Order: sequence, then structure tokens, then C-alpha cells
Amino acid sequence: MRIIFLFLLIVTNSFLSLHAQTPAKISGKIIPASQADVDLTRATVALVRMKDSGVTKLTLSNKTGEYLFENVRTGAYRVAITFTGYQKAYSDPVEVTSALVDIKVPAISLIPAAKSMADVTVTAKRPLIEQRIDRTVINVDASITNVGTTALEVLEKSPGITIDKDGNISLKGKDGVMIMIDGRPTQLSGPDLTNLLSNMSSNQMDQVEIMTNPPARFDAAGNAGVINIKTKKNKLGGYNGAASIGYSQGRYPKVNESFNINYRQGKVNLFTNLSHNYNKGFQKLTIQRNLQNSSTGALENYFDQEAKMIRTGSSLNGKVGMDYFANKKTSFGIVVNAFTSNSTNDNDSRTDILSAAKDLESVTKALVTNDSRWNSFSTNLNFRTQFDSAGRELTAEADYISYTSTNSQFMVNTYFNADGNNIRIPDSLQGALPQDITIYSGRVDYVHPLKKGARFEAGLKTSIVTTDNNASYDSIQNGMLVHDYNRSNHFVYDENINAAYANLSTSFSKKLSAQLGLRFENTIAKGNQLTTGEKFTRHYSQLFPTAYFQYKANEKNNFGINYGRRIRRPNYESLNPFIRFIDRYTYSQGNPDLKPQLSDNIELTHTYRNQFTTTLNYSATNDIIQMVIEQKGQEAYSKRANIASLRQFGIAFSANHSITKWWSNNFYINVFNNSFKGVVNSSPIAFSATSFSLNGTQQFKLSKTLSGELNGFYRSPGVEGVVKMKSMGMLAAGLSQQLWKNKGTLRLTVRDIFYTQRVRAEIKYGNVDAAFQEVRDSRVVNLGLTYRFSKGKIANTKKKAGGSAGEEQNRVGVD
Repeated sequence: MRIIFLFLLIVTNSFLSLHAQTPAKISGKIIPASQADVDLTRATVALVRMKDSGVTKLTLSNKTGEYLFENVRTGAYRVAITFTGYQKAYSDPVEVTSALVDIKVPAISLIPAAKSMADVTVTAKRPLIEQRIDRTVINVDASITNVGTTALEVLEKSPGITIDKDGNISLKGKDGVMIMIDGRPTQLSGPDLTNLLSNMSSNQMDQVEIMTNPPARFDAAGNAGVINIKTKKNKLGGYNGAASIGYSQGRYPKVNESFNINYRQGKVNLFTNLSHNYNKGFQKLTIQRNLQNSSTGALENYFDQEAKMIRTGSSLNGKVGMDYFANKKTSFGIVVNAFTSNSTNDNDSRTDILSAAKDLESVTKALVTNDSRWNSFSTNLNFRTQFDSAGRELTAEADYISYTSTNSQFMVNTYFNADGNNIRIPDSLQGALPQDITIYSGRVDYVHPLKKGARFEAGLKTSIVTTDNNASYDSIQNGMLVHDYNRSNHFVYDENINAAYANLSTSFSKKLSAQLGLRFENTIAKGNQLTTGEKFTRHYSQLFPTAYFQYKANEKNNFGINYGRRIRRPNYESLNPFIRFIDRYTYSQGNPDLKPQLSDNIELTHTYRNQFTTTLNYSATNDIIQMVIEQKGQEAYSKRANIASLRQFGIAFSANHSITKWWSNNFYINVFNNSFKGVVNSSPIAFSATSFSLNGTQQFKLSKTLSGELNGFYRSPGVEGVVKMKSMGMLAAGLSQQLWKNKGTLRLTVRDIFYTQRVRAEIKYGNVDAAFQEVRDSRVVNLGLTYRFSKGKIANTKKKAGGSAGEEQNRVGVD
């Protein structure tokens, strides 16, 4: 009750604040004390709060030592400079007020270090969460409990993000999130996206960017917004890098290793990131179904199903790239990524079939084995040039991406009566489900600064995608292999999306600023079921406007409002009506009749002292794509369908501040109401529920080298489409010890301490009446060691932010 009361008090106080704040700029220059001609390219410049010495922003200087911080909130700061070969330097305190929003810091002099700094690794502690004008940024290494985890587990405890039992990701209670890695959409969803993120170690991750309403430069895909995972790439010159190893123990062991290195010499910058991940875990899924007569609705049977699954998988991930700086204004780059994973999922299930009086009638036992191999390869070519010192800039990118996967499935079913005697001949089914996906994408972007700080952006993009899925099933009858024509299917899908956008940002006054954008997208899609001869063609064009406004009244309060229209296109595999079996009576299937869903989203935001943020949001979505359950006799299957309209409104609150010099708090809560209305299987549905989710991180500075952390989340009961979810939560704790003069970090963590991360849900509509529960290997102890090394001066390396592959890479796989 005290926590709830405190939360309500903070929200009430923030609403009583009247206006918002225009962000300020802080700029300055670094000079060597000797006045020698020193290349100061990309010295590390940190903006530090005076009250608690917390780093609020980081940037890098240019060749002449100039630096700039934008979007700085009111408060007292000082600038800290770190540069190899020189002592750390600080500016005098500076104060940002409502009347002083463009601050020039006097030149900061750098004094040479008394000893060689060649072998010293300099690091700056970043805050765990940064709130920016259009996104929330999570600094992954700032959380101790991220050690030994996967990308999926990092996302699971991030503000506003929820993940269901199948790995589907939602943001602020809405699904349809576009997942990007280094600015390029993954093009994966459902089991394939889960596989990628589950095999991606947190050691590879630098930041997670969460954007609920991205600007027009981004693809319009992603009903709930965009999550961009930035991988690590060092900025130091000479050579530098890091190596990490981690061991985790739940019921089964898990191991991860990673290595990254960056080398800069002259005009050439080379970098690579390599990682390996081994993971073994279990999943126990229980399902209870009540089967009703399709005509009378009378109860006929009870199904009690239990599946025990053990999954063993390993993956290798590699990234290699080069930047070439032709001159001060022009650079070229190439990035090559390769990923491969192998996994085996053994499923031992039992289904008890009972009469309406709950007397056992029969038992079906099934053994299902899935062997999967997934390979991906991508190449990105990029170009950037500046036309003048005013900031006119042209960038261009081209991407090639290929995915190849094989999935072999073998299922054996045996049937018994209540006394345990065989009642029919066992049957078997084996399937091969290969898929090949090829993506070509290119884009060009232009930036043109205008008078009085205004900025105009425009760009073009095109993408061509081809997917080929051939599901082939065979059964063994009387010792002979017989092709199953009813379950087999060959589906080819081609898609071309062409887009153009324009974006204008400007300030009307010192207190009011705005950003307006418009994106146009044209889609041409063709589907061909080679097995049945059925074909479809879809051709449509749409406009997607975006608008952002910020208003400042005083140094403590900042108000913002933004609007955006977004689209969620069906994932490629969701359009293919192939079948994936869980057991003899349960499977999933694609749906070629899926249409894209469109949503309109609006948010109002208030920020108080750059520490407390309150957001009100409303969204309206039509033709929403949701997973539904259908019943055919004794079989139940799930598929994606355009089932309904969704209306959602909610309020979110976050607090990111230091309670004392040794205790920092990050807290987030989101309360929202989802209302679904539509038709499923000819049965009208109307679901509405108010839910909330919260997560928090408490970090403690126990000594100069020892830190501690508590982290957890809780989700109240709620609805996800036609599924009514019950509450779930998790608590984690960790310790971090700095070693070897801060070159090394040793971390020990425990996830899901009380083993409460369990999924429970029920589904009731039409003739569907079911409940399910899931438990997995979530209570895990992790031990991780990271060692950082560097030698050389800081150099002018350009971090590759991403590629042109748009939303296409986010839609590969089964949704």
C-alpha cells in the first residue's frame, strides 16, 4: 500500500505542474595544455549532474576538440573529459535555466598524464535508463542482472515490454512490435524470432531503444512501435575490445562466450563481434479442454493434456565490418553478418480423454521430435557524405539478406483404453518444413538544415522480398511411407514495398518546438499455393502522418504530444497454411486470408525535473491480427486472424533518479484498458479488461568496486485478444565486482528467485473452452566474467547504426 500511495502522490504532483520545458544546448571546446597540434578526434565527453555525479549524456569531440550536448534539461552540471594519454579534466559548474538554454562552456585544458596510458582502459558509467524526446534507451551493461542472460530476457524486464509464452512481444499492452538489430529489422517473428533472441547473448548488446511512436524516417510497420537492439562496437582507435564468458545453471546448464575487437589505422577502421551460445532448458505445458457438441452445446468430453519438452540448442553469431574514411566529409562502409543455430526439441506428451462424467475413457501418448537448423547471412553497404559545414548530408544504404532453415518433425502416437491396453494401431507422421527467404533493400536519405535551427529530411526506400515454404508430410502405414497430401503444402510469396518520406523539425519559440512528418508506402504482394493452384494479388497505397510537439513553461516541467499512424502487415509464414504439430490433438496453422491492420496512436507526456515522466496514450486499431483457437472435433488448432477492433487507453509513469549517492532507483508502471470487439469462428466476441504491469531496478554502490542490484517485474491479470491471462512476476538479484584496475568485471546473479515466472490462462468463446499453464527453466544462477583491453588513441570511427532492410526483416517466420 505504501508503494501504491507513493506512486499516486507522485503522479498527482506531476499533473499539478502546468507546462513543459524546451531542451537546452551545451557546447564547448577541448585544448591541449601544451598547445601542440593534437588530433582530439572523439575524446569522450560526459555531462555529469552536480547533485549526484550521475552521467546524463555522453558524446565524442571532433578533430579540433569541439563537442555539443542537445536536449539538456534544467539543472546544474559539469563537463568531464576523458582522453587517452591525458589526465581526466572537468569544467566549472554550469546551470541550465529557463532563461539560459544555449550555454558555451569555457575551453577545457587537457594535461598530459604522468605515465603512459596505453594499457589503461577508461570506462564511464552510463545510466540504466535514458528518456529522450522520441524514445527510451536501456543501457544493457548498466544492469548487473543482465549478465548471463539472453536478448529475450533483457527485453522481458525492460519498461513497457511484455513477452507471452510463445515469445510474442508486446509494448504497452499492444502486440505488433517491429524488432530491429542495429537499425535493421530482423524480419522474424513467432518461433523464429524467439529462436534468434534466445540465442543472442546479452554480452553482444549495447543498448535497447524503445520507440512507441517512431518518426517518419522509420518504416510504418509495427502497430505498437519499434524496439531497436544496438550491438557493441568500440570507438577507440588503435586496437581495443572485450572478451566475455558466462555459465548459467538452472535445471540444465547454459554457456555463452563473446569476443569483440576494433582496429583503426589511418583511414581504415575494422571491427568484428563473435559469440557462441549453448542453452538447454525445459518447458512443461498442461492444457485442459472441454469439448462440446457442435449442435446442442452439451458437454461431451474432457481433455487433460500434459506435454514435457526439453530443448537443446547452440548458436554461432558473427559480425565483420569496415569503415573507410575517404576524407573529412565522406565515408564508405560494409558490414557482414552470419548466424547459425541448431536445436532439438523433444516433446513427451500424454492426453487423457474423459467422459462428461469425468470417467477416464482413453489415453493417447505422443513422442514428438523437432530438429531445426537456421542459417542467415546479410550484407550491408553504406555511404555518407557531408556537403558543407552547415550539416547538409546524404546517406545511402543497400542490403542483401538471406534466411535458410530446415525443420524436420517426427511424431509417434499410441492409444490405450482406461485399463492401459492398446486399442488401435500406433500411427506416425514425419514432416520436412524448409523455408528460404531472400530480401533486397535500398534507401537514400537527405538532411538539409534550415534557418533558426530548423531541419528538413527526406528519403526514398524500396524492398523486394521472396519467400519459399514447402511443407511436406508423410505417414508410415503398414511399414510403408505414404505421402500426406492433406497436410502438405508449397507456398511462394513475393512482395515489393516502395516508400518515400519527408520530415520537418522546427522551433516556433524558445518554449515551443515541433516535428512534422509524412510517409507514403506502396505495397504489391503476390501469393501462390503451388499445391492447390490458389493465388492472390494485393496492391495498395497508404499515407502515414506523424506529429510531435513540445512545450516548456519553466525549468521543471516539460509537456509533449505526439501522433502517428502505423501498419502491421502479416508475417510471411502467417500467410502460409502449413501445419506445425504440438501433439496428436493440438497444432498451429497459417492463414492466407490475413489482411494488414492499421492503428492510430496518440500520446501526451509530462516530464518533471527530467526524472519523473507521465504518459497518457490512446490507440484505435482495426482488423487486428490475433492468435485464435478453433475446435474441429477432438482437434484444436491455433492460427492468426483479423478478429476484431481494439481500443486501448492507458497511463504510464516512470521514475529514474538517485535516492542517495549510493542508491539509484528506476521504476515503471503502466495501467491500460484493452477492449476487443469482433467475430471469431462466426461467434461474436467482446472482451474488455483493465490491467497493469510494473518493473523496477534498485542499484546500490556498496564500495568503489562492488555494486548490487535488485530487479523484477509483475503483470496483473488481463486479456491478450481472446486469451485471458493470469498474473505473473519475477525477482532477480545480482552483485558486480570490478577487477584488475577496472579492466575486468565479475558478476553473479540469480533470476526468478521465487520461481514465480509461470504462465496461466484460459480461453472461452463459441465452442472453445480451455485453460493452459506453462512452467519453464526460468530460475537460473549466472556467473559471468568480462575483460576489456585497449591500446591506442581515440579515433574517428563511425558506428554503423543500421541498414535499409525496412520492416521486411521483421516479418520472417511464423507469427
